[in-house]
Amino acid sequence: MAAATGHPSPPDSSASANRFDEAAHAQMECFLRDFGEMYQEVTRAHHETLFRLALAAEYRDSDTGEHIIRMGFLCEALALAVGRSDRWAAMLRKAAPMHDVGKIGIPDKVLQKPGVLDEQERATMNEHARIGAEILGQSRIPLFRLAAEVALSHHERWDGTGYPSGLKGDTIPLSGRIVAVVDFFDALTMDRCYRKAFSDAQALQMLREQAGRAFDPRIAAAFLDHAPQLIRLRDTINRRKPSFGELVDGPTPAEALAP
Repeated sequence: MAAATGHPSPPDSSASANRFDEAAHAQMECFLRDFGEMYQEVTRAHHETLFRLALAAEYRDSDTGEHIIRMGFLCEALALAVGRSDRWAAMLRKAAPMHDVGKIGIPDKVLQKPGVLDEQERATMNEHARIGAEILGQSRIPLFRLAAEVALSHHERWDGTGYPSGLKGDTIPLSGRIVAVVDFFDALTMDRCYRKAFSDAQALQMLREQAGRAFDPRIAAAFLDHAPQLIRLRDTINRRKPSFGELVDGPTPAEALAP
């Protein structure tokens, strides 16, 4: 026995190992926490960069950047209305404002022309879809991939006569089909350099007429069925003027409508 021989007992190796494991675990938790915070900051910086690009494009095309804020929240609400998950809808809220980012590459003489575009000018304008997808690039980040998909596909038409690829029906990505409907309604109810805004009733009727032609009939029907709530959400956004932070971090459409 060690006690009987008078020699000291050897160190308890299991206790030392436990202390080492506890210290290593605490250090790893600290590292993961710091890495998570750093990742969130980098991701947020990427979000803000893309948002500022979209805002720059929007200011070149109209007098306000409120359209892209509305696009985000309304697309999220419509995505939920057609049965998409909260997570996917929230990602679309962040991606949808990038839909027209490619307009930053369109000459002012075309972008701000007050009259009808001629054939060559229309071809130039239509390039904004490809330009937007190229700006957003082939990223490994899901949000950026979704934003590029939206930019490229939101002018495709259900009947196959849209651009840039002439996609038809369900071959058009769902994100583009949702954004197309919201963009159509919101753009119609805005004053533009070449026309005054249509009333909500007129815009809804025009959407009804284009269901199954320009737009996925199921998504158009969901918009029409939820029009009172969507219009109320739009009016709330116009009144409260949500910030970039709210666009990225929430609130959800239900929270945005809370008194």
